[in-house]
Amino acid sequence: MKKSIAFIYGLLAYLIFLIAFLYAIGFVGNFIVPKSIDSGTETNFWQALLVNALLLSLFVIQHSIMARPAFKKWFTKFISPAIERSTFVLLTSLILLLIFWQWQPITSVVWKAENITVAMILTGIFIFGWLIVFLSTFMINHFELFGLEQIFDNLKNKQSQSHVLQVNFFYKIVRHPIMLGFIIAFWATPLMTLGHLIFAIGTTVYIVLSVKYLEEKDLRSYIGKDYEDYQKKVPMLIPFMKSGK
Repeated sequence: MKKSIAFIYGLLAYLIFLIAFLYAIGFVGNFIVPKSIDSGTETNFWQALLVNALLLSLFVIQHSIMARPAFKKWFTKFISPAIERSTFVLLTSLILLLIFWQWQPITSVVWKAENITVAMILTGIFIFGWLIVFLSTFMINHFELFGLEQIFDNLKNKQSQSHVLQVNFFYKIVRHPIMLGFIIAFWATPLMTLGHLIFAIGTTVYIVLSVKYLEEKDLRSYIGKDYEDYQKKVPMLIPFMKSGK
């Protein structure tokens, strides 16, 4: 019964992740979804800035803490290791949905592509960024990354395999293509408002700092020399850089 409940829980967490991921595309791109990054009632600039900063900070705190190996070790004393990843995915997705819901628009225009061709190119780059994110998850292990493999293994009384370094496709160009895809998607827009710019700057700074000082450290500790060698050969986020750092 416990394994069945864990399985259902993991599936629901993944479903909520899919909703949040798809909504994120519309939210940042200003299409289809009822509430986007530039829609809604505009308030005082400083009030909007404070609310948005608090929303992004909530994501940063949750994501930074729960992704760390020390927290995972402590957390799995209270919950089954089979649903640890699903819980991380679920809470991350819920916070993203909160951001989408409560984000305060600041619609002052920073740039606008008046030329239709330029606007189409920027939109194409935006879509390409999201494709990089999505495809990159399958180039490692999409199902393990979002907790599905763990709940399936748990249901079948199978021990989940330890994570191993996989260097293929996009991962031969940069070490963190998922994060690169997010950066591209957040910046490529034919209409950049001040609110969107603040979002893009905040998320980009967090991505760079967290990858460089948190995730890379964890990967070196977990994988060891193989990852150190990988660092020397492949750049972190910017393709074709000579230095692996």
